[in-house]
Amino acid sequence: MVLVSAVRDYVYRMLQDISGMKVLILDSQTVSIVSVVYSQSELLQKEVFLVELIDSISKSKESMSHLKAVYFLRPTSENIQYMRRQLSNPRFGEYHLFFSNMLKDTQIHLLADSDEQEVVQQVQEFYADFIAVDPYHFTLNMPSNHYYILPAVVDPSNLQHFCDGAVDGIGAVFLALKRRPIIRYSRASDIAKRIAHETAKLMYQRESGLFDFRRMEMSPLLLIVDRRDDPVTPLLNQWTYQAMVHELIGIQDNKVDLRSIGKFPKDQQEVVLSSEQDAFFKANMYENFGDIGMNIKRMVDDFQQVAKSNQNIQTIEDMAKFVDNYPEYRKMHGNVSKHVTLVTEMSKIVEERKLMLVSETEQDLACNGGQVAAFEAVTNLLNNESVSDIDRLRLVMLYALRYEKESPVQLMQLFNKLASRSAKYKPGLVQFLLKQAGADKRTGDLYGNRDFLNIARNMARGLKGVENVYTQHQPLLFQTMESIIKGRLRDVDYPYVGNHFQQGRPQEVVIFIIGGTTYEESRSVAQLNASNSGIRFILGGTAVLNSKRFLKDLEEAQGIARSNANVV
Repeated sequence: MVLVSAVRDYVYRMLQDISGMKVLILDSQTVSIVSVVYSQSELLQKEVFLVELIDSISKSKESMSHLKAVYFLRPTSENIQYMRRQLSNPRFGEYHLFFSNMLKDTQIHLLADSDEQEVVQQVQEFYADFIAVDPYHFTLNMPSNHYYILPAVVDPSNLQHFCDGAVDGIGAVFLALKRRPIIRYSRASDIAKRIAHETAKLMYQRESGLFDFRRMEMSPLLLIVDRRDDPVTPLLNQWTYQAMVHELIGIQDNKVDLRSIGKFPKDQQEVVLSSEQDAFFKANMYENFGDIGMNIKRMVDDFQQVAKSNQNIQTIEDMAKFVDNYPEYRKMHGNVSKHVTLVTEMSKIVEERKLMLVSETEQDLACNGGQVAAFEAVTNLLNNESVSDIDRLRLVMLYALRYEKESPVQLMQLFNKLASRSAKYKPGLVQFLLKQAGADKRTGDLYGNRDFLNIARNMARGLKGVENVYTQHQPLLFQTMESIIKGRLRDVDYPYVGNHFQQGRPQEVVIFIIGGTTYEESRSVAQLNASNSGIRFILGGTAVLNSKRFLKDLEEAQGIARSNANVV
């Protein structure tokens, strides 16, 4: 059972059995959870005539006793307080309360005490406390994502809050999948170890009854890793459709806000990119940018054929047929203009920022050796007036991660050049990245140059040649998944929690990246799931990153670290 259908099923069950006109009341997190799996027209079909946020509904006093209120909220103390105030002075005829995760007993008592007029019909836990972006990819959209970078001593209470959020989200995913996993984590990461142990405590001790599902022959595996094991992937430019849209424009909860890049008609200012709702996107989300252009041209040609046949209306029957097909025609028109707009805008950005030039060097830094040539290429790009500040910074970071041990002198030269060319970026951000995610801090063989098998594989790849210079990079996650398929994930690098060990290969694996996932990694997951390896992978994380978000997290963590300089 995949994630999108799990959440859809929860929403269906919330709305299906409550007859009559309904208002659906959500909070800032659950609105994302619902919007990625259910469209507004589907909600209307379930007689939901109003969707409101809990904080704005609190401000209104108008009675709506003809409506039944369906609340779907996270079980936070803030939401419980909102509910208590609303139940003390009820505006709706009935209240049906659904929470996205486990309620505490005290919270249930508080709600019961507030329901003096007995308007609450039911209180249930529906474990959809995660955003199912794609069938095999989820995010927790955690706002203070930068906390994973900081040592525990810097801000213990906020770090605890961050860990609790991650544990709650992971718990909900496994309750939705009806599984209890064996847990492993990345050895070099304190926060991965902490979240792994707290998740085990939740599943095997605190709520062991709730997680006591029918035993499977082979338990699923939950592998908790740290973004700092692979800081390269979120720094790279992307050249496949979904990843590229997120890198150049930005995707939030499967929506793309185009207002940040130009003026567009009202119906095109925000567009939906969902593999569940858009057949063209589903077929092309992992395709290369070059192929997308060709496929869009084909889609435009098909649309023109349909448009031409619609112009040929001569009889009343023709007109009736056109009216019947009009919703489909409008949908097709909207889809064509959406994808044409996205590709046109991205082409402009690629040209403006000279990204093909930049990306070739990025891919070399990520995939191939050759320090002298790399230094020269990065220096030339730093001197190139057309290269933007953010691209300069990323190039120096990629060089530093690759050659931190080999060429400290050249690295200092690049730091100085970057400081003189890009005053916008505070000096020290690259050094901070190395301190937090340098070679000494990482688990796994990021560049494939530590382990003999990886060296051999890289040589083989080099000899075979690469089909596309812009997409030759493979994230570390791909190697990790291959190791799991072959039964070669080393216990010394990825220890087990407690005395739950795994003999043989798991059939289901959830990999959770603290610090966030990328669409390049979710593409690797989709490709391996399609390859019939006998294992189904699911990818999740605390956020979905592009280079902008990764750098923002880094800057925020650096700011906090500086103000606690004596600790870090």
